[in-house]
Amino acid sequence: MRPRLMPRLANSEGAKVIRACMLALTALLLLSGCTTPAPPGARKLADLEYSRASGRSLKLDLYLPSGATNPLPVLVWIHGGAWKMGSKNWCPIAPLVTNGLAVASIEYRLSDEAKFPAQISDCRAAIRWLRARAAEHGLDAQRIGAFGASAGGHLAALLGTAAGVTEWDVGPHTNQSARVQCVVAFYPPTDLDQLTSGWFWRKVSFSDVGRLIGGAVEQNRDRVARANPANYISKDTPPFYLLHGECDRLVPIRQSELLQEALRQAGVPVHFEGVPGKGHAIGPPPEAIPGLTAFLHEHLGLRNSGQ
Repeated sequence: MRPRLMPRLANSEGAKVIRACMLALTALLLLSGCTTPAPPGARKLADLEYSRASGRSLKLDLYLPSGATNPLPVLVWIHGGAWKMGSKNWCPIAPLVTNGLAVASIEYRLSDEAKFPAQISDCRAAIRWLRARAAEHGLDAQRIGAFGASAGGHLAALLGTAAGVTEWDVGPHTNQSARVQCVVAFYPPTDLDQLTSGWFWRKVSFSDVGRLIGGAVEQNRDRVARANPANYISKDTPPFYLLHGECDRLVPIRQSELLQEALRQAGVPVHFEGVPGKGHAIGPPPEAIPGLTAFLHEHLGLRNSGQ
């Protein structure tokens, strides 16, 4: 379902900033060891502890525009890396703070440290922390969105569809909601059973999905099903924006198509952008920027710089 685009947004400052963010996202794999500084006109609160698990601290970085006077909507960045690598330190969407948003980049336990559902439990704990600390940091607790790419897109999708699975709520602030108001997911795995193709990878525990769930896919299909976002869709699922390269061989575009179909069947608004000729780990092409800008404007309050 394509959001109606206001003409002035197509070439707005918001669209320009999103283009810059997506260029950063495209370079993400090359720059994964880097740390994102505070964008001009913003400040960064680094390494804020939002929970503790597996005997250690779980942290997030919070990017805030300087001089904000009204509560800020929050866009939460969830990094990719096949659930086994990646870091919160590089946040390609941080420049969106110049458009009236706060951006939180969160870490979560990777699959070599803890098995599913630890990863989504950590993401939910971060959302609850943001709501619990909203007044302290000038955040709008009623407007929180999730944005993830690849494995991060999978977790962002689960935040959107599985909000009611309270058994995944562990750690502090369990009196707060873990719901998000919108989801942006780039090339997300959504059906982990179908994703793990080939008899060899289905029978070994060291595939990426096997590492995530703690066993071979073929012998643990019930565990795999628990991690599939489409299995939790309801009428309360928030709007989705999906983007996927049509030539993606790592996470085939069928993964986003399956989620799109399930969302539409449930009556959930979804904007799906297929990118011809492109594979994995991409940013949106220029023609897709207006739709993404409009989506964030409509559902989270993205605005032009200076507004």
